[in-house]
Amino acid sequence: MTAVPVPRWVRQPVSYDRPLLVHVNTTSTGGGVAELLHRLIPAQNDDGTAVGWAVVSGNPEFFALTKTLHHLLHGKGDPTPLAGVDAGTLYRSVLRPQGLWLAGQLREGDTVALHDPQTLGMAPMLAARGIRVVWHCHIGTTDRSATKPDYVWRFLAPEFDDVDVVLATRPEFGPPRFARRRHVVAPAIDPDSPKNRPLTAAEVDALLGGIGLVGPAAGDDLSATLDQVGPVPPNAPIVLQVSRWDPLKDMIGVLRCLPGLPQDVHLVLAGPDPYEVTDDPEGVVVLAEVRAAYRDLPEPERRRVHLVNLSMRDPERNALLINALQRRADVVLQKSLEEGFGLTVTEAMHKYRPVVASAVGGLALQVVDGETGLLVDPTDYAGVAAAVRRLLVDRDLCRRLGAQAAAEVARRYHISRLVADYRQVVRQLQTGEEVFS
Repeated sequence: MTAVPVPRWVRQPVSYDRPLLVHVNTTSTGGGVAELLHRLIPAQNDDGTAVGWAVVSGNPEFFALTKTLHHLLHGKGDPTPLAGVDAGTLYRSVLRPQGLWLAGQLREGDTVALHDPQTLGMAPMLAARGIRVVWHCHIGTTDRSATKPDYVWRFLAPEFDDVDVVLATRPEFGPPRFARRRHVVAPAIDPDSPKNRPLTAAEVDALLGGIGLVGPAAGDDLSATLDQVGPVPPNAPIVLQVSRWDPLKDMIGVLRCLPGLPQDVHLVLAGPDPYEVTDDPEGVVVLAEVRAAYRDLPEPERRRVHLVNLSMRDPERNALLINALQRRADVVLQKSLEEGFGLTVTEAMHKYRPVVASAVGGLALQVVDGETGLLVDPTDYAGVAAAVRRLLVDRDLCRRLGAQAAAEVARRYHISRLVADYRQVVRQLQTGEEVFS
């Protein structure tokens, strides 16, 4: 078995005799949680919180196991890998020494927010030192008939004994035993971040021309690698999906919608380089599958598809490229089979983009069908294509949905609201107040 390194600080907290809040996840690059923490933590610091961020490590066996937990919480996947004692031994042997390390860095009365199931195994070591433990569950399913999350709740039952409160994107997410200690916390974006700040049309063209997606530029910017026959023609409509290369994002399913789109539409699928995302062992395989499906397309359709693999080495450049992609898109699509929360959808809504999203999980919370976007059945390829066509044809509808979406994001999904949510939760833990919602 591969050795497990110790955790590392992304941001080491400074207490100045105040209680600390430390966030813990498994990667500082790639994925919605890392993206969220990059904006949340500076905002919390500005708000007066003594805040830090630690990233735990794992070996390939550990991340394969936690990916199983991830899929099961979405109501998908095979629970067989959780059977027997070996899975529990692996999970806890990786996290126990890291939990002891982190507990040794903190003091009684501090608070740790453990994000998603990959980190929950640290809870007993933290609680034993008198540290308050918050579990922030960003994922789940709204399918009330789904039984697969129950396998996860049983597997993690020992850890839940040491959790003080659960934060969840939707009331349905999180273990049933925390029904009275669950705080609903929706995702949020920072409108002033590189990913969301305004860009001029010239900046958008320069960024996307630099990677060779549009225009006559040579594409000498190594921030992205592209699979394409040629660049997007000037003024051609673009339908965009930005996601991890994850089976639940259904990038291959997006390709299958292409025949139902107008012949002048170009489809752009963009995601982070999976070789640079350490906690997602499936990314390399999924990207290879998407590339194979792209190569199998008939030549006229392949000319209208562009696969964009974005490097994470320069986070600001990565963020600016996603910003430019979303602003250049005529329609932003999120055809996930399950989705705990969709930051890319919120980002697109903030940019006045018309959105077509799956009516699943957190997406169905973020998008109000017919008011701030269109919701679709992700398994209905014809229905997805019809919704996209509707937006491409009806520009008045696009403008109305985009304006209402931007207003909704400003009202509900800015980072200041998430800072206030966390401030309330931490205060309640410190004072013992029982006002969780």
